[in-house]
Amino acid sequence: MSVITNSDHIAQMRILTLRQALRLEIMGMKKRGQSAYAILKAEGFKGTKQEIFDQLSELRTQWLGESV
Repeated sequence: MSVITNSDHIAQMRILTLRQALRLEIMGMKKRGQSAYAILKAEGFKGTKQEIFDQLSELRTQWLGESV
């Protein structure tokens, strides 16, 4: 098990978690409270759900490398 203590890595993991939540929203899952899409839009991402998901997928590839 890994422990993430670096504030940059915590922020990256938060974005990756929102990416997964957005993926589920795209597939039709609903949740209570604010959607991942709304959170990401408030953080400055622009576009449709799919466009933002694609942007986050590109970030994920940059952060984790090509092996993922």
